[in-house]
Amino acid sequence: MTLTEQMTDLARRAKAASRELARLTTDEKNRCLLAMAEGIEKNAAALKEANALDMQAGANLGLSAAMLDRLKLDDKRIAGMARGLREVAALPDPVGRVLDERVRPNGLKLRKVTTPIGVIVIIYESRPNVTADAASLCFKSGNATILRGGKEAMNSNRLIAETMIDAARKTLAHFPEHAIQVVPTTHREAIPVLLSLTQYVDLCMPRGGEGLIRAVAECSKVPVIKHYKGVCHVYVDGDADLGMAEEIVLNAKCQRPAVCNAMETLLVDKSIAARFLPAIAGRLAEKKVELRVDPTTREILTQTAPNAHSASVRLATDQDYYTEYNDYVLNVRVVDGVKEAIDHVNHYGSAHSDSIVTKDEARARQFLNEVDSAAVYWNASTRFTDGGEFGMGAEIGISTDKIGARGPMGLDELTSYKWIGIGNGQLRT
Repeated sequence: MTLTEQMTDLARRAKAASRELARLTTDEKNRCLLAMAEGIEKNAAALKEANALDMQAGANLGLSAAMLDRLKLDDKRIAGMARGLREVAALPDPVGRVLDERVRPNGLKLRKVTTPIGVIVIIYESRPNVTADAASLCFKSGNATILRGGKEAMNSNRLIAETMIDAARKTLAHFPEHAIQVVPTTHREAIPVLLSLTQYVDLCMPRGGEGLIRAVAECSKVPVIKHYKGVCHVYVDGDADLGMAEEIVLNAKCQRPAVCNAMETLLVDKSIAARFLPAIAGRLAEKKVELRVDPTTREILTQTAPNAHSASVRLATDQDYYTEYNDYVLNVRVVDGVKEAIDHVNHYGSAHSDSIVTKDEARARQFLNEVDSAAVYWNASTRFTDGGEFGMGAEIGISTDKIGARGPMGLDELTSYKWIGIGNGQLRT
């Protein structure tokens, strides 16, 4: 079988499964999800064994420590997958909701009702837990999903999907087995072939680095929901609670630096820079964070606390401010007030997640209103941009697009809608 034939067969089966999914009741979907959660827990040992093979392969490929952390499946993350499945089961069914109702003067009744999108291709790197998250959200929203993870996670992804399918089939005799499929090859050409099948595939959602997302967007003939990168900012205003600001900065950068909602640039108002920067530099040094700074920051750190930090410090380039590091590297820049901070974020940022720390409500409102990002915070870490943290259950991705879904994508964002018209013989004149 050629690659084209293989991908066409995969997509055709998914389209057929999407029709079967549309017939499942909410109760049937929820029973399957709960069985999948139990199956993941019972199969934890085998999942860790499969993941150990992937971890070794990742090390052989030269993946960074941060990327290997993304790839790792331990007891906590396996439990997290099961918990996510149960959370999705507990959420309201997004299909069949009435969004609008109206009756025209001629008596024609119109109703706008949510429907599944159809067949969704998810392309992602490392993070095998995405397999469970994506499959569960697509399943609950009535969509068939085709999963293409990175070659470094092939063993983990395949076993997670098989575990979920097996559990659902044992629970529901008419479970459409092709509702969840993993692309069986790591061949690069599989992606453009799959994404050319517009008669079967309705949407693609890539999750990963900027290079992956741009490559997918450029080759795809089906619609793509994307975020190219997460260049997130925290701005510490002149009227900030500096103790709170330190904790937010540390959480935003260091709690998990390899994810897209981690902070990549710290902006500090010039009025408090001499007080705040030495303190935060010392705490970041404890976490071994490399600082890439503007001349003002370097001067402050040199003059006020030359021994306060041991992390390497060098001047930032203009390109650094556009960079998503996904690592223990942080840009630091001193700015003159909230307007300059907003201008910096809107120029260098990726429209993902940005935060202001301040006690001044007027400045906070200005930042919230004028920063053009999918999620904007006041006195909170950027790390909250996540479907689970937003109470949406497991998350399928974060969109920085402006048309359609924006921000964390949960069940509601995986539906379309159709208009239903009910008449009694009306004719257009």
